[in-house]
Amino acid sequence: MEIEILDPKPESQDKTYQKRLFRVKAAFWKTLKKAARQIPIVEEVVAAYYCALDPRTPIHVKATIIGALAYFVMPLDLIPDFIAMVGFGDDLAVLAAAISQVKKHILPGHREKAIQALAEHRDPDDPEVIRAMKDITVSPVTGSPGV
Repeated sequence: MEIEILDPKPESQDKTYQKRLFRVKAAFWKTLKKAARQIPIVEEVVAAYYCALDPRTPIHVKATIIGALAYFVMPLDLIPDFIAMVGFGDDLAVLAAAISQVKKHILPGHREKAIQALAEHRDPDDPEVIRAMKDITVSPVTGSPGV
């Protein structure tokens, strides 16, 4: 099943949500590339990103995902991201909590789009990205990507 992922319709006029959405879109891929080796759920994070952009996703689910992703892309947070080995630890906790709350809304099409996008965004010469891509497997139970 192929689904089209589009930007959310202007159904949410909430300025905070719109600012977070803009920040996430502007910094998501750059931040993800820096964090890929430290975030073991990278494909779920990308699938959640596409879930948030899907116009069929309920607004409360979008808000949960965008809030977590906005925290992820902020360079200074509870534990600043530039601190080696632990900088993305708090981001991982926030992302994992948000994803666990909305996982039923992350559809197979979002996961397929995530795998495709990860393949397109990876730097073929970056050993960390290559290692992260090799870690993506397909779950024998659900048939969806996992680690």
